[in-house]
Amino acid sequence: MELFNSALGKNITFVRPAYFVIGGFIGVPNIGYYFVFLFFIYVLSFVGNTVVMVIIMLDYALRSPKYIVVFNLAFVDLLSSSALVPKILDIFLFDHRYISYNDCLTFMFFCFTLISMQALNLVALSYDRLIAILYPLHYQVKVTHKGMLRLIAFLWLFIITSTLTATGLITRLSFCRSVVINSYFCDHGPIFRLACNDITPSLAIGGILPIVILWFPLIFIVASYCFIGYALSKISTFRERMKSFKTCTGHLSLVAIYFFPVILVNSIGSKIHPNARIINLSLTTVIPPMLNPIIYVLQTHEIKESLKKFSVRVKLINSISKS
Repeated sequence: MELFNSALGKNITFVRPAYFVIGGFIGVPNIGYYFVFLFFIYVLSFVGNTVVMVIIMLDYALRSPKYIVVFNLAFVDLLSSSALVPKILDIFLFDHRYISYNDCLTFMFFCFTLISMQALNLVALSYDRLIAILYPLHYQVKVTHKGMLRLIAFLWLFIITSTLTATGLITRLSFCRSVVINSYFCDHGPIFRLACNDITPSLAIGGILPIVILWFPLIFIVASYCFIGYALSKISTFRERMKSFKTCTGHLSLVAIYFFPVILVNSIGSKIHPNARIINLSLTTVIPPMLNPIIYVLQTHEIKESLKKFSVRVKLINSISKS
């Protein structure tokens, strides 16, 4: 209990501030253009992910376990963009930098839950591709609708529990100095480092969760594709190898878009200007939700065929209505 009640039993007055101040993007010239760019990205993300979800819901041919994950990915991308971008625009474009204590923790919980769930969705897709390539004849037995729904439910439960724990530990901190958060949203690290009592629990979970949510998924995905590459090497003809590999290109593109920018920014973040780091971090959270539906439309044969069928139906309905 002493670990979680670090302000108790010590000569520290427990201070819970009425508000925090979001202090990112201060002193950046012409920053208004960047916010217009973010709004444009949000519109594309909203439309693209909505289209993908509608296609999956309307086309019975896309009711496979794989597209349960694709639907969940589009759903998470839509929610993460909607939770983050409008609030960023409200904070910085309309100068509403003051955010109440409870609203800030709620904002942090939803942002971290949804952004982290993107990585776990990529793990589920990686598992689907792994079984499809390694056990093509037993795929429908090994990967079922019920099994995939259970996996998605487990991932949601895990990430919600983890984020709730990190958020709950913030409520054990006393803020008797600055309340200015040097980030573009209510970021976990910049918040707990403002505390004036023992931050060890928050520091620990702040170190553990990136490993569990970022590095473990990446290691699993890389290991999966090592097995997939080995299995593809056993296929006798080059054409069949490429045919099987093409079923993975969409997922590989999503993995590259999500993980590489995050790893790059975290690797060089301490070596660049704080404002440059904040801009790069904000881009790594808003760009993938915009690109994911575009990639799946362009690189997934089933969705392209579904779009063609849907467009034909729309043209047919329009021609009938005009006649």
